[in-house]
Amino acid sequence: MTQNSQKIRFFRRHIPQFECTPGCHDCCGPVTASSEEAAQLPPRSPQQRAAALAEWACPYLGKNGCEAYLERPLICRLFGTTPRLVCPNGKSPAVMTDPRTEEAIYRYLAETRQVLI
Repeated sequence: MTQNSQKIRFFRRHIPQFECTPGCHDCCGPVTASSEEAAQLPPRSPQQRAAALAEWACPYLGKNGCEAYLERPLICRLFGTTPRLVCPNGKSPAVMTDPRTEEAIYRYLAETRQVLI
């Protein structure tokens, strides 16, 4: 396991989860992810990616929500769990992401190659 994979696993364990508003996909726009995260996502064709981008959506957003939920990137996991990425519907976990963890995630994102998914 690479050092970046270990960091991703650590961060995932330290981002709290919460229940989203059913049917809401307000935070499911195009995002970037590290190469390691992107490699874990299901394949999408160039046409699927282009169609999603044209709608300012994520290529993994399906009719019933995220089709890559278990492998979703760190940035997706942070939505609603930090004051910087507030849920537009006011949802949040009982305990927000620790600010030190949030800063470490942003450093990781800045230091790694990011790709548009």
